[in-house]
Amino acid sequence: MDDAMRKKLENLDYKDAYFLRRFLNSQGKLYPPKKFGLSAKEQRALALAVKRARYMGLIPYVVR
Repeated sequence: MDDAMRKKLENLDYKDAYFLRRFLNSQGKLYPPKKFGLSAKEQRALALAVKRARYMGLIPYVVR
């Protein structure tokens, strides 16, 4: 993972839907942490941000 992406993960924001979509597959599910080399702490923060973005309607729950 490059430095820009790592820095963006440190300051993760649920309102940045375009960045969060990078971590979702075509069905709208989160990729496993090994795909991007995330730690457990980063994966939990990412999951929480995705959940918040879904609740706010920025990311769909299911992609059709």
